Amino acid sequence: MRNLIFFMHASLDGFVAGPNGEMNWIKLDEELFDFVATMTDTADTALYGRVTYDMMQSYWPKAGEQPNATKHDKEHSAWYNKVSKVVLSTTMNESGLTNTKVISDELTENINKIKNQGGKNILIFGSPGASNSLLALGLIDEFWLFVNPIILGRGKPLFTGINEAIKLKFAESKTFACGVIALHYCKL
Repeated sequence: MRNLIFFMHASLDGFVAGPNGEMNWIKLDEELFDFVATMTDTADTALYGRVTYDMMQSYWPKAGEQPNATKHDKEHSAWYNKVSKVVLSTTMNESGLTNTKVISDELTENINKIKNQGGKNILIFGSPGASNSLLALGLIDEFWLFVNPIILGRGKPLFTGINEAIKLKFAESKTFACGVIALHYCKL
């Protein structure tokens, strides 16, 4: 069975975006990008909520072709273009989409069907609303939380709507020179 792995940046006080959706506080550097590339190498499917998918789709398909494209832009664009994409949305349909499946209902059944197919891991980048839905259903297997050296005080919280404790096992941590600490947990 394939693992569904959650990736999210958060502030020290547990917010994933500022009060107006700001994410300009997230620390990124080549070391962090190289680390994420090792994770994408283990995955052949990307899962997004509709808002994050729209954001990714507006940038990554052509990012590697730009004259000022960085190493990360080229690598992640190539990965993004070849992987299967799954979008959780009740407002989209698959018509006109390439290599993209839209799931609008029966999350447990549909996600487990994908997890039971052969292949590599499934990565969820951001997508806090979709991730909270999957978390509430017990469908996320691993968590990578990238804690940034900032206290926002208010904004969009990391986890919402969780009605009971979810026990996790610590797997590892990684500290980056930019001040971000990556925490890796697995579901028990």
